[in-house]
Amino acid sequence: MQTTPILTIEAAEQLIQALEDYLDKSEAQLALVVDRGGIVLSQAGTLDTVDDVSIVAALAAGSFAATRELAVRIGESDCTALFQQGTKSHVLVSSIDDDALLVTVFDSKTTVGLVKFYSGQAIKGIQVVLDGIRATPSPAAAIFTAADVNRVMGGTNIFH
Repeated sequence: MQTTPILTIEAAEQLIQALEDYLDKSEAQLALVVDRGGIVLSQAGTLDTVDDVSIVAALAAGSFAATRELAVRIGESDCTALFQQGTKSHVLVSSIDDDALLVTVFDSKTTVGLVKFYSGQAIKGIQVVLDGIRATPSPAAAIFTAADVNRVMGGTNIFH
């Protein structure tokens, strides 16, 4: 698993555009691109019942990891999607690649078949963006000295 990619403004806009297009076509309410650890990389749409989508992302990533491990234990070589059917809302978690997931929340106004169909198209576009980010070298890590911190803090020596 790679570390969480550093998104450029251009890449973030491309991910949002891909997710908004996906929501328009699939008629779903919420779409998230998350890493396998549950960190939200991008999102589009909203849910009236959810204030913090990071909780949805973390739980979806955990559920997917558990289901993937279960698949391995019963002899499956891979798990590419997880579908949770509720009475009002449904969740489809789809693998984008080894490092990212597409989490989709939708209701009875659309069908799982429509969501699955358009998720396949969305995943291809999202994967291109993520591959581009990963191919771009990360900027060198910033190194701050105590003098730098003291200068920013107005000359106050915080390292007594």
